[in-house]
Amino acid sequence: MSQRVLGTIAAIMVTALLVGVVASVLHQAQLNGGLPLSDASIIREQASEKRLDPALIAAVIYAETKFDPRPSSAGAQGLMQILPATAYYLAHLSGGISFTASDLANPSVNVAYGSYYLRYLLDHYGGNEMLALAAYNGGITNVDSWVAQAQAAGRQLSVQEIPFAQTREYVRRVLSAQRAYRATYARQLGIA
Repeated sequence: MSQRVLGTIAAIMVTALLVGVVASVLHQAQLNGGLPLSDASIIREQASEKRLDPALIAAVIYAETKFDPRPSSAGAQGLMQILPATAYYLAHLSGGISFTASDLANPSVNVAYGSYYLRYLLDHYGGNEMLALAAYNGGITNVDSWVAQAQAAGRQLSVQEIPFAQTREYVRRVLSAQRAYRATYARQLGIA
């Protein structure tokens, strides 16, 4: 065989190998519903410590960063997009004394603080996940005001009545992702 034929065969084999790798990655993504998951052990640990659904933590991370932590334009950091001011407040509430804003880049610290905040919000809203998620995104002061307005009108605040479109869509996205994470990653999240 000539060098040219051997080179063509080698090129075909490399191309076939690359196509196989890409197909395998796409197949795995399809099997997982396109949902990324990393740091599952940290999520399981924090869910257990904070009495949270691990799928809820994963869903918040998905909605905030899709498991690709990067600072937001508002300065929120890490997997769960915690603002440094919020983290300092949470450190004070939880008795933390050695927290620095750079700690938010560490997944275990970030997920611990985000989970603590979720637990705090769930406790504040009597376990109502919709309200806690709205406050995680839109702020507790806003949600308290919306709840008070709805109660004054003799009803409970619904997702459709959340005045901020971004927060309304955030709540829907997290609740949908929570269901998907429970279905897709039950074993990895320790749900099964």
